[in-house]
Amino acid sequence: MREHLNRQSFGTIALVGRILLAIIFITSGLAKIPGWSENVQYMQSRGIPAVPVFLFPAIFIEVIGGFSVLLGFKARLGAAALAIFLIPTSLIFHNFWALEGIEQQMQLVNFLKNLAIMGGLLQIIANGAGGASLDHWMQRRSTKGQRDVPPIREVS
Repeated sequence: MREHLNRQSFGTIALVGRILLAIIFITSGLAKIPGWSENVQYMQSRGIPAVPVFLFPAIFIEVIGGFSVLLGFKARLGAAALAIFLIPTSLIFHNFWALEGIEQQMQLVNFLKNLAIMGGLLQIIANGAGGASLDHWMQRRSTKGQRDVPPIREVS
């Protein structure tokens, strides 16, 4: 299949993947702002102390990290922040092992979805944002005219 896809196609595929990954973080983070009090109550019900201390950074990481991935600007850093964010989020809010019945099944699926999302984020960390990204554009612009600088590694 690789032979039939050119470099531009890989950049487009990476862009679509970044959009799909970023949507959940951006919408979730932005939804927490008007739903602040409901989120505080929910987080308190999960045993989280000093909720505002955690809720504001959660919003910041989701929105800024989401836009970082979406635009491909410092995408590796944004993807790393989001992947790290998902670890405690998954353990606290999707603790399927402490539940029973249908609730356990639902939280297991949510936990596994977060693991799948982390897999996508790890791909960005490993391979970069791809050709259709601000990272790629900025690197090309800064190395224009320089022959010895290797290009950003494309997704293989």
